[in-house]
Amino acid sequence: MDLSDLSNKQTILKQLERSGVRKVLFTDCLKQRDDSIRKLVPTAMEMIASKPRFNRDESTDYCLMVIGVPNVGKSSLINSLRRTNLKKGRASRVGGEPGITRAVLTKIQVCERPVIHLLDTPGVLPPRIENVETGMKLALCGTILDHLVGEDVIADYLLYSLNRLKKFSYVDKYDLSEPSDDIQHVLKRIAVKLGKTQRVKAITGVGNVTITVPNYTAAAYDFIRAFRKGELGAVMLD
Repeated sequence: MDLSDLSNKQTILKQLERSGVRKVLFTDCLKQRDDSIRKLVPTAMEMIASKPRFNRDESTDYCLMVIGVPNVGKSSLINSLRRTNLKKGRASRVGGEPGITRAVLTKIQVCERPVIHLLDTPGVLPPRIENVETGMKLALCGTILDHLVGEDVIADYLLYSLNRLKKFSYVDKYDLSEPSDDIQHVLKRIAVKLGKTQRVKAITGVGNVTITVPNYTAAAYDFIRAFRKGELGAVMLD
C-alpha cells in the first residue's frame, strides 16, 4: 500500500467487511521493517486454525498460495516475508509491469517456525471486466499492458482522476501555470519540459520539410510512470 492514500482507511475496512472480508492487513513491502508483514504469519495461522484441515491435523508445515491481479505486488510480498522471517534475499522476480511471473513457481520458504512455503502465481483477472472505468483503473495501475489500452488514453484518464481527486501535484512537477483538463496541453508541457521531441516530415506548398514536434507518446509514458512511482502523491482511485 506504499502508493495508496490511506486517509480513509476505516471507510475501506467497512466496505471490505460488507463484502465479507474481515482479516485485512495494509502492508508496505518496500520497507525494510513493516509491522503488518510481521503480523501476516500469525494472522494466517489463526485463520487456518479456525478451519478444518481434514486429514492434515498432524502436519506441522504449511503450503499456501499467493493470488491476486497482475502487478499488485505478490512477488514483493513473498520477498518481504523472507526478508522479515528468514533474513534472506529475494526469491521471486519483481517488476513494474504485468507478466513478470508467468507460471506457478516452486515452493518458496518464507518462515521457519512454523515451516511455511508459498507458491507465487501469475496474476489473474476476471474474464469480463464489469465496466469501462474499472478497466481504466486496472490499466492505470499497470494491471493491463499499456499498449493494449494506449498510453494516451491511460494518460487522459490519469489526468481526469487527479483533477477529480483534487491532486494537483502535477502542476508543479511539470511547470504548468494551473490545473488543466486538456490532456494535449498537459502532454505538450511535459514534452517541452523533458525535451521529448521528434522530427517528422510535413508536406507544404513548397515541398517536404522536416519539423520538430512534441513526442506526445513519450510524454504520456512519463506521466503514467510518475504516477506509478508515487511522484504525483499517494492516490486512491476508488
